[in-house]
Amino acid sequence: MKLRCVAIDDEPLALSLITQYVAQFPKLELVQTFNDAIEGAEFLANNSVDLLFIDINMPDITGLELVENLTVKPMIIFTTAHKKFALEGFELEAMDYLLKPIALDRFSRSIGKAIDYFELKNAVKTDSPQYLFVRSEYKMVKIDVTDIDYIEGLVDYVKIHLLSSPRPILSLMTMKAVLEKLPADQFSRIHRSFIVPNINVKSILNKKAELISGKTIPISNSNQDFIDEWMKK
Repeated sequence: MKLRCVAIDDEPLALSLITQYVAQFPKLELVQTFNDAIEGAEFLANNSVDLLFIDINMPDITGLELVENLTVKPMIIFTTAHKKFALEGFELEAMDYLLKPIALDRFSRSIGKAIDYFELKNAVKTDSPQYLFVRSEYKMVKIDVTDIDYIEGLVDYVKIHLLSSPRPILSLMTMKAVLEKLPADQFSRIHRSFIVPNINVKSILNKKAELISGKTIPISNSNQDFIDEWMKK
């Protein structure tokens, strides 16, 4: 299976270079290029894409704004001439960040990561246990969902606490984003700052859930439904 790719850049030379580079990788298929970001956004909203190469500095809308507004996000590789945007790019869970002019060997390393992630994600779709993929410390991390103790939300990142390790995994993402990546029937957001695996809740007392690990998590008043459902099991 090939990765369906799209490139968006207002510089014709940059698009031409990406087109040449992509052609050298049999596992990639460049389905469309755009020098107009708005047209590119419309295409992404109506078509399935696996990998997006996108410039950051563009007229009308920046690459960061475009990606942030996508309902369904493909893997993202930002391309730009400015290092200052790197942190913002990674905060949007970008696969990579390529600095112009882009060297072929650097492009190749980036594509290698994208292909590995794509193949791994598709290989485990029907497997059990399921996995959660997050970016942590500038790399993609694969987490067995059955190893999750609980997830804690802090300002602009989450801490994923594991049963198998005392050290949590930190990732720059929102609680809403991480919840959307998890199996909906297996996890519940019982508090604005906490997500728990349903099966790990051992007892509930005074609006607090005790997990099998011994950790006690508060349950917000708006989550009475969770308590009611848990009591039925």
